[in-house]
Amino acid sequence: MKRFLFLISGLLACTLSMAQIKVVYHLSEGIPQASRAIGNIRNHLNADPTAKIVVVTHGLGIDFLLDGATNQMDQPFAGSVSDLVGKGVEFRVCNNTLVSRKIPAEKVQMEAKVVPSGVAEVAKLQAKEGFVYLRP
Repeated sequence: MKRFLFLISGLLACTLSMAQIKVVYHLSEGIPQASRAIGNIRNHLNADPTAKIVVVTHGLGIDFLLDGATNQMDQPFAGSVSDLVGKGVEFRVCNNTLVSRKIPAEKVQMEAKVVPSGVAEVAKLQAKEGFVYLRP
């Protein structure tokens, strides 16, 4: 019986260590936070290319995902977002924010997905899908 339990615990430990890490980056503070997040996500993927990363935005956090958005050095975000999407990163934008700020969904970069509520999306990813929460 001890050998069986040892074998099962070993298999469980191996399974857990091979599990893909899933992370939700939560952005709501605007361009400076988005710039930090882009750098954090690049570093994250360099350290763990298998990580599943979802960026959820609401409030001022959506600004970098709007067409024509630039960082503090007047460099467009579009290239960085496209590069990260190519590496499997997903970007989600809060529809409640779009509505309250009267921003048409067509202004959101095409790589981003509009979700009903940013905060509800973060909660769902954490509670139901096992994502770890990060806020740069």
